[in-house]
Amino acid sequence: MWNISRHLQFSLLYLSLLTAITVADEKRNPGGWQGTPVFLNASNMSIATGQPSLVLMSKGSTHIPVWSLSGGTTGQSVAGVVPGFPKEYAAVKVEIVVTSNDAKTSPDFADVYRVHLAQMVEGAPFTDRYALGKPVRTSLPAGPFHSRTIVLESFYEVVPNAPLTVRIQREPGDPGDTFVRPTGLSLVKITPLGALPKPSVVEEVSGYNSWPMIQAIGEKLVCTYSRGTAHQIHEAGRSVYARTSTDGGKTWTAETVVADTPGFGEVTVGKGLDSNGTMLLWVRRIKNDWKEWNHDLYRTTDGVTFTLVATPELAVQPMQITDVFPVPEVGLMALWFAGNYSKDAVHSWGKMISTDNGATWTQTTIESGLVKTDWPTEPAAVYLGNGRIFAVGRTESGGQSQFQMISSDHGATWKRERTNISDISASTPSLILDPETGLLSNYYYERGRGILRRRVVDPEAVFNNPLSWPGSEAVAVGSPVALDSGNANAAVIGDAHYISFYSGKAPDTAVLVSRIAAPGQMSNASPPAGIR
Repeated sequence: MWNISRHLQFSLLYLSLLTAITVADEKRNPGGWQGTPVFLNASNMSIATGQPSLVLMSKGSTHIPVWSLSGGTTGQSVAGVVPGFPKEYAAVKVEIVVTSNDAKTSPDFADVYRVHLAQMVEGAPFTDRYALGKPVRTSLPAGPFHSRTIVLESFYEVVPNAPLTVRIQREPGDPGDTFVRPTGLSLVKITPLGALPKPSVVEEVSGYNSWPMIQAIGEKLVCTYSRGTAHQIHEAGRSVYARTSTDGGKTWTAETVVADTPGFGEVTVGKGLDSNGTMLLWVRRIKNDWKEWNHDLYRTTDGVTFTLVATPELAVQPMQITDVFPVPEVGLMALWFAGNYSKDAVHSWGKMISTDNGATWTQTTIESGLVKTDWPTEPAAVYLGNGRIFAVGRTESGGQSQFQMISSDHGATWKRERTNISDISASTPSLILDPETGLLSNYYYERGRGILRRRVVDPEAVFNNPLSWPGSEAVAVGSPVALDSGNANAAVIGDAHYISFYSGKAPDTAVLVSRIAAPGQMSNASPPAGIR
């Protein structure tokens, strides 16, 4: 155990170093730019709640001070304070380094942590800017004395020059924390982040512009969306529109009408390309009395004129049919989900297959009789090769994580599991697979926080290890009004990703598009000239 006077000496020395923080070492990240991190080691933190222990974790001649956090006792946390950051910074990222000396440490177990953040702003209670991070679940490493770096928060917006309080808590009461032994918290890393690039506006005319889909036809972007008066999918007069861009989303052509059936509410729900590279668009069409429900498939070569291709008659009426993607030896495929969002075991999901380039479709149910907590909704999927399909689904249960669904036989059979992607709230995923690097990008919008996030991974690393997704990065911000923003949908042209979403406050919301550098590419964002 640390001697308390030595603890104070180290803390004072450390804080004096923090006050001399510089911003000379900025580096770029996919969304914007980041500054020099600051750190809290174990001796710089104190007990906040419960009775965690400050101990030395030792092996041979190596001794590391850590906070021992129980795997059985809930409510243990430690906290520290770092000085405020200059006005050039907009947010911070928080990571922790943890380890274990227990012989049973292995990837068969997982643990869960979360961060509590607040700022001490002059003239306001220090509770005003309190934010509770989502539980973050990760698998343990291969054995004892291995360390892990875990991202607990990728974008907490900060007020300039206000001290930041950071509290780290383990959550052994979370069902995802299956390791009953203590773990050691050795370090907290706080990285200041610059402001994120602003998205471009596709449509902001008065009304509830929402639920966009974006697709590239060659070098042209096509953004489709729906507009009504409120967050209602069946209101009469809710119609579907389209705009196109040939300059990477900087400017957009005039709005054209895709679908405006009288007496129906129409919403874009899925997009993709057919075997000829022509855009396909699924539009859900619901009569305003809910008595008629259809999914119409449109085709367009230019993003301006859309032709109705099919309205399949289906045994199970989906809530949505999602994005179309090609599967060799099978044809075109799209996933669907159906249910009423109740607690009853009435929910299902499955696949749609077309072998004639979208003219006709065959529906197959993959899982049925699901309760809402086991129901993957609004799934996105990509074909990885060698018969393997990789999909991610949204969850409709608060406090849980996204689903991962995989198939190794061209979609004949599937396996569904939970991931460790928990910084979500009614967050629709959208996937892009880079054919050159093999990297997979998962975009999603955290509602209630107003953050568009991305996770990048080699799909081989998570195909059979869904708890191994790396931490997220924020790439854009929008409205924090929970249901009046969200629904990310992604497209790619060259080395740039384009993500559409909507943002605002009812009754008026806008359709936006963010341009994000593909993984491995440099962001266009730079730190201000005065702090380079």
